[in-house]
Amino acid sequence: MILRNVIQLAPNFQFSQSSLQDYVECKRRFQLRYIERVAWPAVQAQPILEHEARMANGQAFHRLVQQQLLGIPENRLTPVDDDLRRWWQAYSETRPADIEGRRHIEITLAATLAEQRLVAQYDLVVITPQTAQIFDWKTSARPAKPDATRRLFERMQTRVYRYLLVRAGADLNGGQAIAPEQVSMTYWFAETPEEPVHFPYNADQFAADERVLTNLITEIQMQELNSPWELTSQERMCAFCPYRSLCERGVEAGETQAEDEIELSTLETLDLDLEQIAEIPF
Repeated sequence: MILRNVIQLAPNFQFSQSSLQDYVECKRRFQLRYIERVAWPAVQAQPILEHEARMANGQAFHRLVQQQLLGIPENRLTPVDDDLRRWWQAYSETRPADIEGRRHIEITLAATLAEQRLVAQYDLVVITPQTAQIFDWKTSARPAKPDATRRLFERMQTRVYRYLLVRAGADLNGGQAIAPEQVSMTYWFAETPEEPVHFPYNADQFAADERVLTNLITEIQMQELNSPWELTSQERMCAFCPYRSLCERGVEAGETQAEDEIELSTLETLDLDLEQIAEIPF
């Protein structure tokens, strides 16, 4: 019998929607980022300053919303950038999460799956006796492709966030388990505030998500250690990957205005600090 030299994840490694999306999009990117921990200082997008400003504004917008939800008076929240002011005005006018319920802001949940820890950090979860609603703020443009809703539905964020709220959300609900049918997830886009994307949940989807996530985590653990993993077949994504030159998939970064073609790409995703998971408030 041939014994395979399979990977050994770091003892403190925790799977997240970010890492799983990396694996789904490009196995080699996951290997370089999380297994080999390669620091490859390539620019993600051009123009550099425009891309950096967009990322910084996205983080600043999340902070503004967090502060508003925590009760800081809005007259003390002053956006200083044109895009940020526009997004903040859109949020203030639409009030996407203006509903009654117990609010959990920037909360992290975790559960064990396939003998590994799976974590998710939520922008906002609102719990009522009947519902458990997830809200996620996006400052990227809402994908406009005909199948954009399906793609968003299939993303790891949608799967992981709804699944973990059922698996690990009882502590947010007074110790009572949350049923899949109580859960829904809303993506709110600052660029198109009147067009949120809403995904309800049910037991069949929960079971399907558990199978998909379990199979992915198991598959990752069974990958060969000492050989390069498979590169993505979607080479258009490589233009926005910092490892593109290492993989001989180009040198120049993709243009910022073309980012929308890589809908909800990891360009907007903020990596979790997996060693600083917040405690769940009871």
